[in-house]
Amino acid sequence: MIGLKPFVGAAVMDEKDCLMLIYIEEERSLVRAADRLYITQPALTYRLNQLEKSFGIPVIIRGAKGGRLTPEGERLVEYARRHLAGLAELRDAVLHLRNEVRGTLRLGISSYFGLYKLPPILKTFKDSYPDVQFSVTCALSSEIYAMLQNDEIHVGVIRNEHPWSEGKDMLQQESICVISTEPIELHKLPSLPLIRYKAPKTAGGLPPSSFSEAVQAWWKEKQDKPPLISMEVDSYETCKEMVKHGLGYSIVPRIFVAPSDQLYTLDLVLDNGEPILRTTWMLYKNKAIQLAVVSRFVEWMKQEMAR
Repeated sequence: MIGLKPFVGAAVMDEKDCLMLIYIEEERSLVRAADRLYITQPALTYRLNQLEKSFGIPVIIRGAKGGRLTPEGERLVEYARRHLAGLAELRDAVLHLRNEVRGTLRLGISSYFGLYKLPPILKTFKDSYPDVQFSVTCALSSEIYAMLQNDEIHVGVIRNEHPWSEGKDMLQQESICVISTEPIELHKLPSLPLIRYKAPKTAGGLPPSSFSEAVQAWWKEKQDKPPLISMEVDSYETCKEMVKHGLGYSIVPRIFVAPSDQLYTLDLVLDNGEPILRTTWMLYKNKAIQLAVVSRFVEWMKQEMAR
Protein backbone atom coordinates (compact mmCIF):
# COMPACT_ATOMS: atom_id res chain seq x y z
CA MET A 1 0.00 0.00 0.00
CA ILE A 2 1.20 3.49 -0.82
CA GLY A 3 2.40 5.16 2.36
CA LEU A 4 0.10 8.19 2.33
CA LYS A 5 -1.78 9.15 5.48
CA PRO A 6 -5.57 9.50 5.08
CA PHE A 7 -5.51 13.29 4.87
CA VAL A 8 -1.97 13.96 3.74
CA GLY A 9 -1.74 16.85 1.34
CA ALA A 10 -4.65 18.85 2.74
CA ALA A 11 -2.36 21.87 3.00
CA VAL A 12 -1.31 21.71 -0.64
CA MET A 13 -4.49 20.49 -2.35
CA ASP A 14 -7.47 22.80 -2.76
CA GLU A 15 -10.87 22.07 -4.30
CA LYS A 16 -9.67 22.80 -7.82
CA ASP A 17 -6.75 20.40 -7.39
CA CYS A 18 -9.16 17.70 -6.25
CA LEU A 19 -11.37 18.29 -9.29
CA MET A 20 -8.31 18.25 -11.53
CA LEU A 21 -7.27 14.81 -10.31
CA ILE A 22 -10.81 13.44 -10.60
CA TYR A 23 -11.21 14.78 -14.14
CA ILE A 24 -7.85 13.34 -15.19
CA GLU A 25 -9.00 9.95 -13.90
CA GLU A 26 -12.35 10.20 -15.70
CA GLU A 27 -11.13 11.63 -18.98
CA ARG A 28 -7.72 9.93 -19.32
CA SER A 29 -6.76 13.13 -21.14
CA LEU A 30 -5.07 16.29 -19.87
CA VAL A 31 -6.69 18.33 -22.63
CA ARG A 32 -10.23 17.25 -21.78
CA ALA A 33 -9.56 17.60 -18.04
CA ALA A 34 -8.31 21.16 -18.63
CA ASP A 35 -11.42 21.92 -20.69
CA ARG A 36 -13.68 20.81 -17.85
CA LEU A 37 -11.77 23.11 -15.48
CA TYR A 38 -11.89 26.01 -18.00
CA ILE A 39 -8.11 26.38 -17.92
CA THR A 40 -5.40 25.77 -20.50
CA GLN A 41 -3.52 22.51 -20.70
CA PRO A 42 -0.18 24.22 -19.82
CA ALA A 43 -1.82 25.65 -16.68
CA LEU A 44 -3.09 22.21 -15.72
CA THR A 45 0.28 20.61 -16.41
CA TYR A 46 2.03 23.24 -14.29
CA ARG A 47 -0.26 22.61 -11.32
CA LEU A 48 0.10 18.86 -11.76
CA ASN A 49 3.88 19.20 -11.71
CA GLN A 50 3.63 21.29 -8.52
CA LEU A 51 1.57 18.57 -6.86
CA GLU A 52 4.09 15.92 -7.85
CA LYS A 53 6.89 18.01 -6.36
CA SER A 54 4.93 18.63 -3.15
CA PHE A 55 4.27 14.95 -2.60
CA GLY A 56 7.54 13.73 -4.10
CA ILE A 57 5.71 11.15 -6.19
CA PRO A 58 4.66 10.73 -9.84
CA VAL A 59 0.91 11.28 -10.22
CA ILE A 60 0.41 10.28 -13.85
CA ILE A 61 2.24 8.37 -16.55
CA ARG A 62 2.13 10.47 -19.68
CA GLY A 63 1.59 8.82 -23.05
CA ALA A 64 0.78 9.74 -26.64
CA LYS A 65 -2.95 9.26 -26.03
CA GLY A 66 -3.13 11.06 -22.70
CA GLY A 67 -2.18 10.21 -19.16
CA ARG A 68 -3.05 7.42 -16.77
CA LEU A 69 -2.74 7.60 -13.04
CA THR A 70 0.05 5.92 -11.14
CA PRO A 71 -0.85 3.90 -8.01
CA GLU A 72 0.11 6.99 -6.02
CA GLY A 73 -2.12 9.13 -8.22
CA GLU A 74 -5.03 6.77 -7.71
CA ARG A 75 -4.60 7.13 -3.96
CA LEU A 76 -4.69 10.91 -4.32
CA VAL A 77 -7.91 10.64 -6.30
CA GLU A 78 -9.43 8.60 -3.48
CA TYR A 79 -8.52 11.40 -1.09
CA ALA A 80 -9.83 14.05 -3.52
CA ARG A 81 -13.25 12.38 -3.68
CA ARG A 82 -13.44 12.08 0.12
CA HIS A 83 -12.31 15.67 0.54
CA LEU A 84 -14.94 17.09 -1.83
CA ALA A 85 -17.66 14.91 -0.30
CA GLY A 86 -16.63 16.12 3.15
CA LEU A 87 -16.80 19.76 2.09
CA ALA A 88 -20.26 19.25 0.59
CA GLU A 89 -21.44 17.57 3.79
CA LEU A 90 -19.98 20.39 5.88
CA ARG A 91 -21.77 23.03 3.81
CA ASP A 92 -25.02 21.09 4.15
CA ALA A 93 -24.58 20.82 7.91
CA VAL A 94 -23.90 24.55 8.35
CA LEU A 95 -27.03 25.47 6.40
CA HIS A 96 -29.02 22.89 8.35
CA LEU A 97 -28.06 24.62 11.61
CA ARG A 98 -29.91 27.67 10.32
CA ASN A 99 -32.82 25.52 9.09
CA GLU A 100 -32.78 27.51 5.86
CA VAL A 101 -33.98 26.24 2.49
CA ARG A 102 -30.90 27.25 0.55
CA GLY A 103 -27.66 25.83 -0.80
CA THR A 104 -26.99 23.33 -3.59
CA LEU A 105 -29.45 20.47 -4.04
CA ARG A 106 -27.72 17.51 -5.70
CA LEU A 107 -30.09 15.41 -7.79
CA GLY A 108 -29.63 12.26 -9.85
CA ILE A 109 -32.46 11.79 -12.33
CA SER A 110 -33.26 9.00 -14.77
CA SER A 111 -32.98 10.40 -18.28
CA TYR A 112 -36.63 10.13 -19.28
CA PHE A 113 -37.82 11.85 -16.07
CA GLY A 114 -35.30 14.62 -16.59
CA LEU A 115 -36.68 15.23 -20.07
CA TYR A 116 -40.41 14.96 -19.45
CA LYS A 117 -41.13 15.75 -15.80
CA LEU A 118 -38.30 17.54 -14.02
CA PRO A 119 -38.01 20.99 -15.70
CA PRO A 120 -41.37 22.43 -14.56
CA ILE A 121 -40.90 20.98 -11.06
CA LEU A 122 -37.49 22.65 -10.69
CA LYS A 123 -38.91 25.90 -12.06
CA THR A 124 -41.71 26.12 -9.50
CA PHE A 125 -39.40 25.06 -6.67
CA LYS A 126 -36.85 27.69 -7.66
CA ASP A 127 -39.58 30.34 -7.80
CA SER A 128 -40.52 29.52 -4.20
CA TYR A 129 -36.95 29.08 -2.94
CA PRO A 130 -34.69 31.38 -4.99
CA ASP A 131 -31.64 30.75 -2.77
CA VAL A 132 -31.47 27.09 -3.87
CA GLN A 133 -29.08 26.03 -6.62
CA PHE A 134 -29.33 22.72 -8.47
CA SER A 135 -26.67 20.21 -9.45
CA VAL A 136 -28.48 17.71 -11.68
CA THR A 137 -27.09 14.54 -13.25
CA CYS A 138 -29.28 12.72 -15.78
CA ALA A 139 -28.19 9.14 -16.39
CA LEU A 140 -29.30 5.52 -16.39
CA SER A 141 -31.11 4.37 -13.25
CA SER A 142 -28.27 1.99 -12.35
CA GLU A 143 -25.79 4.89 -12.45
CA ILE A 144 -28.05 7.12 -10.36
CA TYR A 145 -28.45 4.32 -7.81
CA ALA A 146 -24.66 4.00 -7.49
CA MET A 147 -24.30 7.77 -7.03
CA LEU A 148 -26.87 7.70 -4.23
CA GLN A 149 -25.06 4.86 -2.47
CA ASN A 150 -21.79 6.83 -2.69
CA ASP A 151 -23.36 10.02 -1.26
CA GLU A 152 -22.71 11.93 -4.49
CA ILE A 153 -26.33 13.13 -4.60
CA HIS A 154 -29.07 13.96 -2.10
CA VAL A 155 -32.02 12.53 -4.03
CA GLY A 156 -32.25 9.98 -6.82
CA VAL A 157 -35.19 9.40 -9.18
CA ILE A 158 -34.95 5.99 -10.81
CA ARG A 159 -37.02 3.50 -12.75
CA ASN A 160 -38.21 0.18 -11.36
CA GLU A 161 -37.24 -1.71 -8.21
CA HIS A 162 -33.87 -1.44 -6.51
CA PRO A 163 -33.01 -2.79 -3.05
CA TRP A 164 -33.24 0.21 -0.74
CA SER A 165 -33.91 0.33 3.02
CA GLU A 166 -33.97 4.11 3.55
CA GLY A 167 -36.22 6.90 2.24
CA LYS A 168 -38.34 5.72 -0.69
CA ASP A 169 -41.45 7.20 -2.33
CA MET A 170 -43.28 5.99 -5.44
CA LEU A 171 -43.76 8.90 -7.82
CA GLN A 172 -45.69 7.29 -10.67
CA GLN A 173 -46.51 4.16 -12.63
CA GLU A 174 -47.02 3.94 -16.37
CA SER A 175 -47.89 1.13 -18.72
CA ILE A 176 -45.84 -0.33 -21.56
CA CYS A 177 -47.51 -0.38 -24.95
CA VAL A 178 -47.25 -1.44 -28.57
CA ILE A 179 -47.22 1.56 -30.88
CA SER A 180 -47.96 1.59 -34.61
CA THR A 181 -49.46 3.79 -37.29
CA GLU A 182 -52.41 1.40 -37.75
CA PRO A 183 -54.27 -1.03 -35.44
CA ILE A 184 -52.41 -4.33 -35.12
CA GLU A 185 -53.73 -7.79 -34.31
CA LEU A 186 -51.49 -9.35 -31.69
CA HIS A 187 -51.18 -12.71 -33.45
CA LYS A 188 -49.64 -10.94 -36.47
CA LEU A 189 -46.79 -9.28 -34.55
CA PRO A 190 -44.15 -11.98 -35.26
CA SER A 191 -44.49 -11.36 -39.02
CA LEU A 192 -44.22 -7.56 -38.76
CA PRO A 193 -40.99 -5.52 -38.46
CA LEU A 194 -40.16 -4.65 -34.86
CA ILE A 195 -38.17 -1.53 -34.04
CA ARG A 196 -36.71 -2.72 -30.76
CA TYR A 197 -35.39 -0.57 -27.97
CA LYS A 198 -31.99 -1.71 -26.74
CA ALA A 199 -30.45 -0.07 -23.68
CA PRO A 200 -27.18 1.75 -24.43
CA LYS A 201 -24.02 0.06 -23.23
CA THR A 202 -21.96 1.53 -20.43
CA ALA A 203 -18.48 0.80 -19.18
CA GLY A 204 -18.47 -2.69 -17.76
CA GLY A 205 -21.78 -3.53 -19.40
CA LEU A 206 -25.20 -3.85 -17.81
CA PRO A 207 -27.46 -6.82 -17.11
CA PRO A 208 -30.70 -7.03 -19.13
CA SER A 209 -32.99 -4.15 -18.22
CA SER A 210 -36.23 -4.75 -16.36
CA PHE A 211 -38.01 -3.22 -19.35
CA SER A 212 -36.54 -5.82 -21.71
CA GLU A 213 -37.28 -8.64 -19.27
CA ALA A 214 -40.91 -7.51 -18.88
CA VAL A 215 -41.41 -7.32 -22.65
CA GLN A 216 -39.83 -10.75 -23.13
CA ALA A 217 -42.09 -12.29 -20.49
CA TRP A 218 -45.15 -10.80 -22.18
CA TRP A 219 -44.00 -11.98 -25.62
CA LYS A 220 -43.48 -15.57 -24.42
CA GLU A 221 -47.04 -15.62 -23.07
CA LYS A 222 -48.59 -14.25 -26.24
CA GLN A 223 -46.46 -15.59 -29.11
CA ASP A 224 -44.95 -18.90 -30.19
CA LYS A 225 -42.45 -17.32 -32.59
CA PRO A 226 -39.62 -14.81 -32.02
CA PRO A 227 -40.10 -11.21 -33.18
CA LEU A 228 -38.93 -10.04 -36.58
CA ILE A 229 -36.41 -7.40 -35.49
CA SER A 230 -35.76 -4.88 -38.25
CA MET A 231 -33.93 -2.24 -36.16
CA GLU A 232 -32.37 -1.86 -32.73
CA VAL A 233 -32.04 1.67 -31.35
CA ASP A 234 -30.96 3.03 -27.96
CA SER A 235 -33.66 5.69 -27.59
CA TYR A 236 -37.42 5.40 -27.07
CA GLU A 237 -37.85 8.66 -28.96
CA THR A 238 -36.01 7.18 -31.94
CA CYS A 239 -38.26 4.11 -31.80
CA LYS A 240 -41.28 6.36 -31.92
CA GLU A 241 -40.01 8.42 -34.84
CA MET A 242 -39.25 5.28 -36.85
CA VAL A 243 -42.79 4.06 -36.22
CA LYS A 244 -44.28 7.41 -37.22
CA HIS A 245 -42.51 7.08 -40.57
CA GLY A 246 -44.12 3.70 -41.21
CA LEU A 247 -41.00 1.56 -40.72
CA GLY A 248 -42.59 -0.91 -38.30
CA TYR A 249 -44.04 -1.13 -34.81
CA SER A 250 -42.34 -0.74 -31.45
CA ILE A 251 -42.88 -1.36 -27.74
CA VAL A 252 -42.20 1.59 -25.45
CA PRO A 253 -43.31 3.05 -22.10
CA ARG A 254 -46.52 5.01 -22.57
CA ILE A 255 -44.93 8.15 -21.11
CA PHE A 256 -43.18 8.63 -24.47
CA VAL A 257 -46.40 8.70 -26.50
CA ALA A 258 -48.50 11.87 -26.72
CA PRO A 259 -51.92 12.31 -28.37
CA SER A 260 -50.28 14.60 -30.90
CA ASP A 261 -48.19 11.66 -32.16
CA GLN A 262 -51.40 10.17 -33.60
CA LEU A 263 -50.24 6.60 -33.04
CA TYR A 264 -52.24 3.50 -32.28
CA THR A 265 -51.36 2.11 -28.83
CA LEU A 266 -52.09 -1.16 -27.07
CA ASP A 267 -51.06 -1.70 -23.45
CA LEU A 268 -49.24 -4.93 -22.59
CA VAL A 269 -51.38 -7.14 -20.36
CA LEU A 270 -50.45 -10.59 -19.04
CA ASP A 271 -52.74 -13.60 -19.31
CA ASN A 272 -53.83 -13.14 -15.70
CA GLY A 273 -55.16 -9.70 -16.58
CA GLU A 274 -52.37 -7.74 -14.88
CA PRO A 275 -50.95 -4.84 -16.90
CA ILE A 276 -47.17 -4.54 -17.19
CA LEU A 277 -46.24 -1.35 -15.37
CA ARG A 278 -43.05 0.62 -14.90
CA THR A 279 -42.61 2.36 -11.57
CA THR A 280 -40.65 5.53 -10.86
CA TRP A 281 -39.18 5.87 -7.37
CA MET A 282 -37.64 8.73 -5.44
CA LEU A 283 -34.85 7.51 -3.13
CA TYR A 284 -32.84 9.33 -0.48
CA LYS A 285 -30.82 8.55 2.61
CA ASN A 286 -32.21 9.25 6.06
CA LYS A 287 -29.37 11.62 6.89
CA ALA A 288 -30.10 13.65 3.76
CA ILE A 289 -33.77 14.16 4.58
CA GLN A 290 -32.69 15.90 7.80
CA LEU A 291 -31.47 18.82 5.66
CA ALA A 292 -34.12 21.52 5.21
CA VAL A 293 -33.57 21.87 1.46
CA VAL A 294 -33.82 18.11 0.86
CA SER A 295 -36.84 17.65 3.11
CA ARG A 296 -38.69 20.50 1.40
CA PHE A 297 -37.82 19.24 -2.09
CA VAL A 298 -38.95 15.68 -1.34
CA GLU A 299 -42.34 16.94 -0.15
CA TRP A 300 -42.54 19.25 -3.16
CA MET A 301 -41.90 16.37 -5.55
CA LYS A 302 -44.58 14.21 -3.96
CA GLN A 303 -47.13 17.02 -4.15
CA GLU A 304 -46.31 17.87 -7.76
CA MET A 305 -46.46 14.25 -8.91
CA ALA A 306 -49.78 13.70 -7.11
CA ARG A 307 -51.46 16.44 -9.16
